Amino acid sequence: MTVGDLAELSCLQLATEGTGLDAPVDGGYVGDLLSVVMGNAQANQVWVTIQSHVNIIAVAALAGIPAIIIAHGYEPERETLEKAKEEGIEIFTTKLDSFSIIRTLILEKGL
Repeated sequence: MTVGDLAELSCLQLATEGTGLDAPVDGGYVGDLLSVVMGNAQANQVWVTIQSHVNIIAVAALAGIPAIIIAHGYEPERETLEKAKEEGIEIFTTKLDSFSIIRTLILEKGL
């Protein structure tokens, strides 16, 4: 699966420019505490969080995460989008809560 495959889900809106849609996705990780994500998320996972500030990009870059889903209707800050572009990390938003988007990823995309 690729990041682009995630973009096919109608519940996700791509907030970035889509330059990293070919990046592989092998699983997912959900968490809002950045230190826990840094210590446990693995490369090529999609990360589901409600965090929207620029520090999520640094965490994703360190962990090798190609895409972040910001759940619960939260929107990324402008600075976050700019840094995501620099790092080649895609950001999606969804109105779904974290549990519901994880359920959708499992049922519709087999993650």
